[in-house]
Amino acid sequence: MDGYKSGYEKFPSELSLKAQKSCHEYNKTAPDETEKYHKIVGKFYFKLGGIFLLTLCIAAFTACQNSDENKKASKDIFAMDTYMTVTAYGKNAENAVDEAVDEINRLETVLSAQKKESDIYKLNQTGSGTLSEDTKDIVSEALKINKTTNGAFDISIYPLMVKWGFTTQKYNVPLKREISKLLKNVDSSKIEFDEKSSSIKLGKNMKIDLGGIAKGYTSSRVMQIFKDCGVTSGLVSLGGNVQALGTKTDGTDWQIAIENPDKSSDYIGVVSVKDKAVITSGGYERYFEKNGKTYHHILDPKTGYPAESGLKSVTIVSDNGTLADALSTSLFVMGKEKALDYWREHKNEFDTVLVEDNGNITITDGLKKVFKSNFKFDIAK
Repeated sequence: MDGYKSGYEKFPSELSLKAQKSCHEYNKTAPDETEKYHKIVGKFYFKLGGIFLLTLCIAAFTACQNSDENKKASKDIFAMDTYMTVTAYGKNAENAVDEAVDEINRLETVLSAQKKESDIYKLNQTGSGTLSEDTKDIVSEALKINKTTNGAFDISIYPLMVKWGFTTQKYNVPLKREISKLLKNVDSSKIEFDEKSSSIKLGKNMKIDLGGIAKGYTSSRVMQIFKDCGVTSGLVSLGGNVQALGTKTDGTDWQIAIENPDKSSDYIGVVSVKDKAVITSGGYERYFEKNGKTYHHILDPKTGYPAESGLKSVTIVSDNGTLADALSTSLFVMGKEKALDYWREHKNEFDTVLVEDNGNITITDGLKKVFKSNFKFDIAK
């Protein structure tokens, strides 16, 4: 990549795992047992679904009944193009973690835009078809969020992600005419989707990827598996996207640190949660430099270029991991003022932490009792 410098290359495979594990080591020394998870790689991974869930849960519950009680289990895996840690505490923890890992791997195969056996890959080749229950669920949610965000979240931006090289790490700054041509096919509102029949037809020359919503949906599914196994305390970190089940084993809330976008070894604050997803998107996660200019991976669906919104990172705190994942990207694209306007219209669904390019931090009112920081921050109402 002559002339290119990649931010993604800061974390080659063997270093990514070390970086992820170092977050756990932090917990041993911190007096408040803060769980610190860093975003390791970018934000366009694949997703989960639902038809297999009932069978899976029945099998999981049967297997879980034979487990030892009060046992901690944890596994580090690589799936969906990122490192993940799945941890459960208490009764049936080991089997719960095993079932969760199996589900993550299964759903990656179903929903990857790159794997030839996946629903999404096949759909992108044919342009139409009938979706499996898994794919139907996430496409349905993605289209709803596209509508409520006025297009700030759009699964049809995939060809532009490919053109920029963010799906392959073969980075490239497209010509303006190339971007203009591809932008004509970016518009999820042109997707014909019937939820009852699960039928779908993409727009002309359109291709989709569920990456911007994938890990959040996955983490929610892992939480459901934990519950079906009788686990009441657990944590999943999918490339840094965190979702917590219940409280810690001592009955206190989980303490989730939000990474400082200017210094990956530091954090801007800690949020106390139980039964919540905490998901962050930022331009610092994956980027490359060309001729002194930085290009990050969060593309604005309206321009085809990396979003220039005045924000460095957006963190979403929500009961709904799927929603949190999609909104962390959407609000980043919107910028501070539009993001806060969106929150005011949907404040019963999520809260957010916004970090601006100038370093200013704003949290929404619902976090004022659970967010702690050594930095000055504003509270939006």
